[in-house]
Amino acid sequence: MIIINNFNEYKLLEGSMVGTSLWHTIDQDQINRFADATLDHQWIHTDEKRAAEESPYRSTIAHGYLTLSLIPYLWKQIAEVRNITMEINYGIENFRFGQPVKVNDQVCLQATIRSVNDLKGTVKVVVGARLLIKDQSKPAYTGDVLFLYHFA
Repeated sequence: MIIINNFNEYKLLEGSMVGTSLWHTIDQDQINRFADATLDHQWIHTDEKRAAEESPYRSTIAHGYLTLSLIPYLWKQIAEVRNITMEINYGIENFRFGQPVKVNDQVCLQATIRSVNDLKGTVKVVVGARLLIKDQSKPAYTGDVLFLYHFA
């Protein structure tokens, strides 16, 4: 894990692949809880029997937005940003889903610092995110995540 204490330390990481999170298994319980939270109970996510019979993946798959929602959790396994009074998930850009995450797949986040800018005291960081699936050559998604930080 890297530790970032201020703008200057963040700026030094610009252009670098800074790390990879631990593997996280997405199980059916997590998929079902996400479906409940988002009111998205499409059968391809929640009906294990039907998915096994009718889905081209022969199993349920995680919601794309579930996999995106893991970014803050996985990012905190890669970097600890200290001395901040506030951190804001500011946005996502250029995201593309490369392949679905099947139930019980293990995923991890690989992060690259694309840019770091001081906007009059607010630090805007663009992190390139790739969600890797264990034993798969193609990532689940790629794109950029934007964070805003207010350092103390």
